[in-house]
Amino acid sequence: MISFRQIRYFLAVAEAGNLSQAAAGLFVAQPALSRQIAALEEELGVTLFMREARGVRLTPGGELFRARMAGVEAELASAADDTRALARGEAGVLRLLHSSSVPLAGPLLAALGRFNRDVPAARVDLDRVASETQVAEVAAGRADVGVARLPVLRRDPAVEFVPLPDERLLVALPAGHRFEAQPALQLADLAGEAFVSAVHRERGGLARRVTDLCLARGFVPRMAPVISRKTSMLTLVGAGFGVAVIPAGMAGLAGDGVRLVPLVDADATAAAAILLPRQPSPLAARFAGICRAAWAAGEDEA
Repeated sequence: MISFRQIRYFLAVAEAGNLSQAAAGLFVAQPALSRQIAALEEELGVTLFMREARGVRLTPGGELFRARMAGVEAELASAADDTRALARGEAGVLRLLHSSSVPLAGPLLAALGRFNRDVPAARVDLDRVASETQVAEVAAGRADVGVARLPVLRRDPAVEFVPLPDERLLVALPAGHRFEAQPALQLADLAGEAFVSAVHRERGGLARRVTDLCLARGFVPRMAPVISRKTSMLTLVGAGFGVAVIPAGMAGLAGDGVRLVPLVDADATAAAAILLPRQPSPLAARFAGICRAAWAAGEDEA
């Protein structure tokens, strides 16, 4: 089989037109160079060089081989550079998942911007996936990193959960609601309200966190006539179907018909986490670090 070394040696001899000069430029002994060229000719079954008194010149077969191989060395060098960059977390494709309650806004959007500036040779393949599903995707190697809303009911030993700073919870109210002028509310104030979100029996996430907080105050959230477990819940609030409790990171998604009021309860917070395989790729580890910094910066600003 033809080796990269043989191709490199062949191109050097073809360029120099002289075995001695090519050997000096390659820092190899001339007999070793001659053996490699002979082995290449034997492998191809073609004479590549005509030996002359003052050097060598390419045969027609050698000219054709040189034309085909001229770009191979550069391509291999480029491939080697790209591979090293991938190993350093400086290039490649990052398969990133995020839950609907960790929207493409706020800290996550800031993290993507910073990642793009720091690693311009990388590409991010982004998808919105439920937190529970993210665990399975990361564990199976179909995703490199996830950003999930807690709690997550099903864990996998192959997936590490890296906690992010908690976010304060807000109440999203339709315009004209009796509470819209309040500077702040308590969760207990919402006991009689219709909620446009509901818990999925097999999933955790934001709805389960909100339900657990309400249960701790002695009431079960009453379901609105139309519900959603996605960011479309804010559209339902704006349409007057009910209220929603959302993390601060979703505030930027509220439309003109939505009023946001902070919750003052000490435990009115929602947590998120970065999901990584136990042995993350350098690119995934780099994004995770940027993501944690973006969340911490958002917490400081708050």
